[in-house]
Amino acid sequence: MPTAVVKRNPGATRRTAGIIAPLDTLLAARHGRALKLPPALARLYGQLRQSRPRHGLYVFSNFVSSLDGVVSLQQRGHEGGGDISGFSVADRMVMGLLRATADAVIVGSGTLAADPRHIWTPKDICPELGDAYRLLRTVLRKQVAPLNVIVSGSGRIDLRLPVFAPGRVPTLVVTTTAGAKRLRGHAVPRTLDIQAIPRCRSWIPPKSILKAVARRITGTVILIEGGPRLLGDFYASRLLDEQFLTLAPQVVGREAGDGRFSLVMGQVFRPENTCWGALIDVRRGGNQLFLRYKFR
Repeated sequence: MPTAVVKRNPGATRRTAGIIAPLDTLLAARHGRALKLPPALARLYGQLRQSRPRHGLYVFSNFVSSLDGVVSLQQRGHEGGGDISGFSVADRMVMGLLRATADAVIVGSGTLAADPRHIWTPKDICPELGDAYRLLRTVLRKQVAPLNVIVSGSGRIDLRLPVFAPGRVPTLVVTTTAGAKRLRGHAVPRTLDIQAIPRCRSWIPPKSILKAVARRITGTVILIEGGPRLLGDFYASRLLDEQFLTLAPQVVGREAGDGRFSLVMGQVFRPENTCWGALIDVRRGGNQLFLRYKFR
């Protein structure tokens, strides 16, 4: 039976009221261990398998894209994925589910700036299923909330934002030595950890980011939610195990220099060095496809 959705906090994220209908499974992943989902999530998503960690960590990403490959309109007030998904409740349900399995969620400072009031927890993206997500984290023996990781080379971050508020979520900023000095010149919340990566001027290697995160968590599951440049760095370093991608049924178009982002930015893969993925899972929710690719 579909689960009713109650409209909450209508101003900030434009969540839409409606019904969460179960996804149709068209192709199911067969590798990894099957997670024991609470009944509400199992009914809506079906079976979710999680891959075994590679080199100690399982690193995956989740994005929503238009049919023509745009993940962000990059217009003021319309930078996020909601405009791409049509503020889909099914997409929010999946986002919350994937966050619920993660020990840490990594975003870049650009993603934080695009949605400064957001906190990267399951409940914050889909409060209607907050109890089910919390139960899942309990079953998986995870902390109450995933570690929220902000990557910023410059350290120019407003530490007064909700994600840094004491008592909300554990937070980590991965930055450069200069960025750490700039941040520590302000009042640093007691729950915020700042880790400076030495010998970096602005760009921080993905491997260094993962090492900094691994020092803060006891688990192995790392979710990357943006932005496209940060994701591109992980692809270029061959550190991404899987990509979850919601394909939204809209065409938004692009013009030269319009600033709209595709899934990966800042990296160009030549024919002899491309990133090929294997399609391992397909679900359908209305007119949207929920795809999952494995990268070796």
